[in-house]
Amino acid sequence: MSQNHRKVIIIGSGPAGYTAAIYTARANLNPLVFEGIQRGGQLMITTDVENFPGFNNGVQGPELMNLLRKQAIKFGAESVFKEITSVDFSKRPFALKSGDEEYTADTVIISTGATAKYLGLESEKKYRGSGVSACATCDGFFFKNLKVAVVGGGDTAMEEAIYLTHFASEVYLIHRREGFRASKIMIERAEKNPKIKFKLNYIIEEILGEEKDGRKKVTGLSLKNVKTGENEILELDGVFIAIGHQPNTEIFKGQLEMDEVGYLKVEGRSTKTNIEGVFAAGDVADKVYRQAISAAGTGCMAAIDAQRWLEEKEIV
Repeated sequence: MSQNHRKVIIIGSGPAGYTAAIYTARANLNPLVFEGIQRGGQLMITTDVENFPGFNNGVQGPELMNLLRKQAIKFGAESVFKEITSVDFSKRPFALKSGDEEYTADTVIISTGATAKYLGLESEKKYRGSGVSACATCDGFFFKNLKVAVVGGGDTAMEEAIYLTHFASEVYLIHRREGFRASKIMIERAEKNPKIKFKLNYIIEEILGEEKDGRKKVTGLSLKNVKTGENEILELDGVFIAIGHQPNTEIFKGQLEMDEVGYLKVEGRSTKTNIEGVFAAGDVADKVYRQAISAAGTGCMAAIDAQRWLEEKEIV
């Protein structure tokens, strides 16, 4: 075997990838982690993380990812800032490419995550992590007794809005159309909640904010009514984008089973995909929880699944 062959290759970093690396490294499997174009995943653009166990005062997203990365390397994982651009799971060992470089692996753990869909506004990018979020479960706590908005028309938007009423004083649900894609029961729950106010037929033209003493914060939204063309300023403290996520699975299409959105399908409560020896962990296979701790948990599961598979095949 060439020097580019490994028993375990992990595609993607973040909590799932780094946790898988920690476990496989401690099992003396010498994993190689391809960190992708954003080392550490989505948490690298997240500021305060207060719901990851073990940090009673919270931790910055980049700091948490750096700690996990260092821990994996300490136990013998190799981590490279490269992206896997193609895979071939039709032969063994599995073949992977990063640009012109070729690698082979006995097992592969996929932890490429999912990317939240955003509106595409420059102001949205400017205030991301400073009042703009795509995860109410992650950031709702920071908006106690404040006014916030949720953008979207599906079940996720309804769930986010209802969840945020536990913290915010008012929640505006903004949707560009009159009707919702959400299920009837979720719409009814949102309509019955006295804290939720509906802003239908509106689009966000700009997220307003200010910067003081080096800290940015959202102060409101510039809205446009798509029916009347009228503009309106809505003063608030935060906006949650709930228009969906896109799993990062493009290079696996045609080889691994996915649902209609693109999330990888796994077998039962395991991390096994339809290809023997290929495992999926984290948000790439999870459209329900999407939390750092749940991703880390499945990273552990994928590492153990991979180790046991290697033992069964007597490759270890």
